[in-house]
Amino acid sequence: MRPSAILESAVYARDLAAAEGFYGGLLGLPVIAKVAGRHVFFRVGPGVLLVFNPDATEVPSGNPALPVPVHGARGPGHVCFAASRAEIDGWRKRLTQAGVEIEAEFDWPNGARSLYVRDPAGNSVEFAEPRLWD
Repeated sequence: MRPSAILESAVYARDLAAAEGFYGGLLGLPVIAKVAGRHVFFRVGPGVLLVFNPDATEVPSGNPALPVPVHGARGPGHVCFAASRAEIDGWRKRLTQAGVEIEAEFDWPNGARSLYVRDPAGNSVEFAEPRLWD
């Protein structure tokens, strides 16, 4: 037995409004849940991107019905969104028009294209052709 997919991934940001502006506004991801000061969650295809305030997730919830263990990370994390080469061209245009600096863009040895930017919290955000991992 082994996992068949990643259901959710998390990055951390203290300024959740800025994260929501980036992921929800600029990238167009639908918000599916949020708690002020704690988190904002976005739908990404069949999965979910969780954006947590790291300070809030280090505090036990105190809710015995939802005994989620404390967690969190400090410093930049990474998330990668699947995109075709044509979509990567579109993302480059949209991101640069919005004033987001392109940190890197290149073809991997297998020919897959990747584009890297930073979200407002400094997390590394990649757009890559899915064949990167073929």
